[in-house]
Amino acid sequence: MDLTTPLFYVFSAVLLFAAFRVITARSPVYAALYLVLAFFSAACVWMLLHAEFLAIALVLVYVGAVMVLFLFVVMMLDVDVGQLRAEFWKHFPVAAIVGVVIVLEMAAVLMPGFRLTEPPVASAAAVQMGNTKLLGIEIYTEYLYPLQIAAVLLLVAIIAAISLTMRSRKDARRTDPGEQVKAKKADRLRIVQLEPERPQVDASDAGVAPLGDRR
Repeated sequence: MDLTTPLFYVFSAVLLFAAFRVITARSPVYAALYLVLAFFSAACVWMLLHAEFLAIALVLVYVGAVMVLFLFVVMMLDVDVGQLRAEFWKHFPVAAIVGVVIVLEMAAVLMPGFRLTEPPVASAAAVQMGNTKLLGIEIYTEYLYPLQIAAVLLLVAIIAAISLTMRSRKDARRTDPGEQVKAKKADRLRIVQLEPERPQVDASDAGVAPLGDRR
């Protein structure tokens, strides 16, 4: 008995339930945890569809990095749940329209009756190599320059985000590296010669009687 179809429906049901709870959970922390469950269910569905690379990338990137960061941020912030729910119902009509459009687009792509062309059939050698290896060969041969351009754009985005967050504060001390480099030895250290002075000690303060009072 083939378990692929029953597992597909089980993981799909869990995915739909988790996605529904993401937008209906009262606590933002619970919503983030349900989103993690949705990502795991989607990764399991992709594994059943023999898309191992997408499943691993989803778990490592989104579940292992992005969602963990979101979860910590949500737990550290004081979020007003009432205001969030009010804004949710305020934007619900637009979100519903967008959701219906996405469902129609997915139906046009996935349902056999809406397909304009038949999907290409992989050769026997390609099936033996696996889709992960084929994807790597395709990316680093045919799409090498677009990959490099995307990497440069992501680097620029990271630098821009860091630059925007590093704003000058009045209560923080900052040093100018340019002024530090321009400093010379004479400006850093100055030797001053002082004349030695012997301190004058008061006899009454020292607890010693004067010579004339001694008996």
